[in-house]
Amino acid sequence: MSSTELTMDSDGTGLAVGVVVATFNEAITEPLADGALERLAALGVTSVTVVRVPGALEVPVVAKALARSNDAIIAVGAVIEGETDHYEHVATQASAGLMQVSLDTGVPVGSAVLTVRSAAHAVERSRPGPGNKGAEAAEAAVIAANALRRLS
Repeated sequence: MSSTELTMDSDGTGLAVGVVVATFNEAITEPLADGALERLAALGVTSVTVVRVPGALEVPVVAKALARSNDAIIAVGAVIEGETDHYEHVATQASAGLMQVSLDTGVPVGSAVLTVRSAAHAVERSRPGPGNKGAEAAEAAVIAANALRRLS
């Protein structure tokens, strides 16, 4: 029996990456976007396109458009639970939309669309440094893009 194992490769050299950022809850989304952009630069990605949209529900359709000309996509947003069911609908549809984009296009989408129960949870996940979910999504997307390249 023969087996092959692809190791995780986070070298972003030569990759083009699209970043779509929801501006709703900007105090959370901008640090997430900064974390993603800093991580992409650290991984060697030099071709980055950033698009800002109003909210999390607009992120998937713009991610799909970015997938036409990029090797990976980073989606950034923050959906924080409030007093109504709106939170659950937006969180579910934004997440499902991003998964659909990835499956339809074959382009990995690293999701830093936070779906949290409190603003404190969002702040914790968007702080600079370790644990920044934007940075984590960027690295995951680069690794997935490299894996897909090696499989094709």
